[in-house]
Amino acid sequence: MQHPRRWRAAILVSGGGTNALNVLNASRSGEIPLTVAAVIAHRHDIAAVERCRAAGLTPIIVPLPASDAASDAVDEALRSVGAELVLLAGYLRHFRVGPWIGRTLNIHPALLPQFGGKGMHGAHVHEAVLHSGARESGCTVHLVDDQYDHGETLVQRRVPVLEGDTPLTLSARVQGEEAAAYREAIRLWASRQPPSA
Repeated sequence: MQHPRRWRAAILVSGGGTNALNVLNASRSGEIPLTVAAVIAHRHDIAAVERCRAAGLTPIIVPLPASDAASDAVDEALRSVGAELVLLAGYLRHFRVGPWIGRTLNIHPALLPQFGGKGMHGAHVHEAVLHSGARESGCTVHLVDDQYDHGETLVQRRVPVLEGDTPLTLSARVQGEEAAAYREAIRLWASRQPPSA
C-alpha cells in the first residue's frame, strides 16, 4: 500500500557521504517517500559533512565518546528534528537502537549474514570477501537491532567477484548497487507502515 505522506528521516554518517547524498537526491526527486530532516555526524572533519553542506544541509555534529551520554545526545538530536526513520549510511559508531527499533535501516557492503559484524566496514569487508574466494558480493539493507549488521534483511543486490579484483575494484562495483538498494528498502519500509502511522 502506497502512503501519500512523506516520512521525516535523519541520516547518520561517518565517511564520504555517498549514500547520504543518494538518499537526499532521491528524496528531492520524489523517488522515495521521505524528507531528509537532518544529517548527523560524530565529527566535523569528514567528507560527508562537507558534501552535505554543499548540498544545502546543515549537519548536526554530535561527538561520540564511548558513553551512554553520547547515545542520549544522538537520541535527542533525532527527536529534535522529528525523525520518524533513521538511516545509517556508513555510520561507524554503535547506534543504540532503543526507541528507534523498527525505524532504523542500515546499508552494509556485503551479502549479510556473511562478512558482517563489529569491525567489518569499508575495505575490511571487501578484503574478507576476496580472501574467502566468494564468487559474488553485493550490498544488504536491513532493519537494525542491537547487534552489528544483524536484523531482518529488506533488500540485497548482488555483483560478481571478478578475477583480478582488488578491494578497490570490488568496492566500486558494490557501491554501484547501493543507491538503488537503499531506495528500494526505504519504499519497502514505508509500504509496511500502518496507514495511521
